[in-house]
Amino acid sequence: MLYELSQLLDINLFGYISVRAGLAFFLAFILTLTLMPKYLSWAISKNANQPISKYVPAHEEKRHTPTMGGAIFLAATIFAALITVDLSNPYIIGGIITLVGFGLVGLKDDIGKVLSGDNLEGLTPKGKMLLQALVASLATGLLIYSGFPTDFYVPFLKTPLFDLSYAAIPFWILVFLATTNAVNLTDGLDGLATVPSVIALFTLGAIVYVTGHAIFSSYILVPNIKGVGEVMILASALSGGLLGFLWYNCYPAEVFMGDTGSLAIGGFLAYLAILGKSEILLVLIGIIFVIETVSVILQVGSFKLREKRIFKMAPIHHHFELKGWAENKIIVRFWMIAFIANILALVSFKFR
Repeated sequence: MLYELSQLLDINLFGYISVRAGLAFFLAFILTLTLMPKYLSWAISKNANQPISKYVPAHEEKRHTPTMGGAIFLAATIFAALITVDLSNPYIIGGIITLVGFGLVGLKDDIGKVLSGDNLEGLTPKGKMLLQALVASLATGLLIYSGFPTDFYVPFLKTPLFDLSYAAIPFWILVFLATTNAVNLTDGLDGLATVPSVIALFTLGAIVYVTGHAIFSSYILVPNIKGVGEVMILASALSGGLLGFLWYNCYPAEVFMGDTGSLAIGGFLAYLAILGKSEILLVLIGIIFVIETVSVILQVGSFKLREKRIFKMAPIHHHFELKGWAENKIIVRFWMIAFIANILALVSFKFR
């Protein structure tokens, strides 16, 4: 809306991505802060509480905490985006499809859990993965249809290693699936997934903005892909929505994002990494999500091969809980790791 208005009335201010990104951030932040209390009242009245798995450390105080709060910050994000972005940009359409699509998969899973009162009674793992793959395929297909380059880049090199061509389709789908489920695994303590997600959004948003900027991309020695910089506005809106959500999600949490939020965040982080040709760098940007996922893989693999556990419990944040670490200590230390890793990622982005 603001972009179209700037074109119609020749208002240069709203033509700048940075200005519209700032507006989107504050709009999503304020909307989430405003709408969340209303949602909490409704969720409490309907007993839309997060079922706690019997396989994790006991958290009796969390059994009556409302879930699906991700629906609120996603709605705020989409609304803020509709006001501020250029809706004729195909990369914006792909970003919205990613957020809404993965959010709906998570919502379906959350509703099943809430109605049954059992954390294991949502979508089946196979059904959940198939729906995620469907959304990833839609976003990937749109990128291919839009003529998005399929060159494969790695950190520290200014030229692509090779052209993935149509192999980009399964590769990008894999990036989507890995990232969505990694964020989902991390969302186990109050605010644990929220802050690393905000940090990653700022990093990837900056990378996408540089990639879409003719002058900055030439200076940094990264590929210039016309139009992708607009998606920074969507990333900024989601960051604002997440910070508004953190107001209620920080320890002790008044609401959980549920799979509705975590799957949408993971999918969008993957989308940003693909747009910024930073699929490999995403490992460092999302280091907390990687650590959590690897801890689960190692635990399961070790138990199947040796019938021995490496950690007291996986994902690894539960391991530290069982070691006696206070919940807020685990959360803040993981935030610190995420912040440091993203600083390193931004520094490595310059060295080519």
